Amino acid sequence: MDDQQPESGMTINPDLARRVQQELGQNVYLCYQCVRCTSGCPIAEYLDWQPNQIMRALQLGQEDIALEAETPWLCASCFTCSTRCPQGLDIPAIMDFLTRESQERGIKPPVSEVNIFAQAFMREVRLWGRAYELGLMAEMKLRTGDLTDDLDLGLKMFLKRKLALLPSRGRPPRKVKPVAGAGSAIAYYPGCSLHSTAPEFNKSARAVCEALDLTLIEPRGWVCCGSSAAHRIDPDAAVQLPAQNLAIVEQSGFSEVTMPCAACFNRHKAAQYELRHDDQAKRASDQATGYSYQDNVQVNTLIQTILQHVDLDTLTAQVQQPLTNLRVVSYYGCLLTRPPEVTEAQHPEHPTDMDTLLAALGAEVRDWSYKTTCCGAAHSLTRPDIVLDLSHNLIDHARAAGADVIAVACPLCHTNLDARQFQMKLDDPMPVLYFTQLMSLALGLPEHAAALHRNLVDPRPVLKATGALDLYQ
Repeated sequence: MDDQQPESGMTINPDLARRVQQELGQNVYLCYQCVRCTSGCPIAEYLDWQPNQIMRALQLGQEDIALEAETPWLCASCFTCSTRCPQGLDIPAIMDFLTRESQERGIKPPVSEVNIFAQAFMREVRLWGRAYELGLMAEMKLRTGDLTDDLDLGLKMFLKRKLALLPSRGRPPRKVKPVAGAGSAIAYYPGCSLHSTAPEFNKSARAVCEALDLTLIEPRGWVCCGSSAAHRIDPDAAVQLPAQNLAIVEQSGFSEVTMPCAACFNRHKAAQYELRHDDQAKRASDQATGYSYQDNVQVNTLIQTILQHVDLDTLTAQVQQPLTNLRVVSYYGCLLTRPPEVTEAQHPEHPTDMDTLLAALGAEVRDWSYKTTCCGAAHSLTRPDIVLDLSHNLIDHARAAGADVIAVACPLCHTNLDARQFQMKLDDPMPVLYFTQLMSLALGLPEHAAALHRNLVDPRPVLKATGALDLYQ
């Protein structure tokens, strides 16, 4: 599109739109202002310019709006907008591009804590190969000057042993050797969170899979997937970090890798998508990893793995303590299903896999309209005010649906919904459990397998009242 002079006298400068097209392959002129992105955006009320207005600014060449707005920095990358966009525009990728472009032009980030978080996160990953939460939090506090915010949460998590004192190192082996038994086993990628902030997820997931005769093997030398920070400031790393793990899994002889963490699952699926559809990204990734990835690895969520390998009738037959009197709502969050072209989810806004599993355990699964509504996870350390509002809203709606507990499958969601409830000052806190914790109880596994003592909102009173703990009395 050439520069045009509308009747108003405004000059339309397409330079920034061209840059978006060149780097992302996204044609912003396809946007016809249907406003679905804005109407579905969970954080719209916190933005200075709405997503559709940013798109219009790009179309009109209003670079001051597009590059100086808070909106690109506050985008939670929940993919609601891109999932609902009738033109298939990847709006979160465009928002990430604008943050990088503004940095390259020397424009001061209007939401500095988001930029500080991304830089600190990637620094930890480059240093250790994995995220180190205490180091990340320390740098965030020192660089923002906010030394007291969330100290109460940090202390509670530390006392629950959900923050590792020392970093865990991840270094890919120079030569990956085939793993004995890999052909009949499933690679288990716990991600950084399950070795730190989500030990109850890790323990219950392993226990449940062992009880279901699923052999999990954790590949040696796996690295952080890059989470939300990499795709914001380093798109090459956002592909190459997950690609490194896929290369390790494939060379080890596995055909499937399961990922309990929703963010890890999403980042690996996104990388796999890029490797399949972008030859240049594939060449760069192969060069970075030193291995030509053959795309022989199936990436699954833990829910998918269980459903694919265990017949529901068989699962029900193994139930020792039916969750008959427990009313549950399943919360999937943003990243297990969106965007559907990446996750391959058939029903990205109304998933039912977790519901199916919990129903097989005897639970009364309540339907609700907030299964995939964002909890603000991306801003847990940058804008906790947003997280508190969104998560509080989810808990209110779960209670309105008649639920006793919320079941989740994401460490980030669990932290926001469980650990932050004391900050919401709720009169009646609601237990939030990983679906594997509920499976562990229903299968009659030893009480320690569910690791209920690690939850900040103690679920045991509710579970005892509904009979879910009768086996342990």
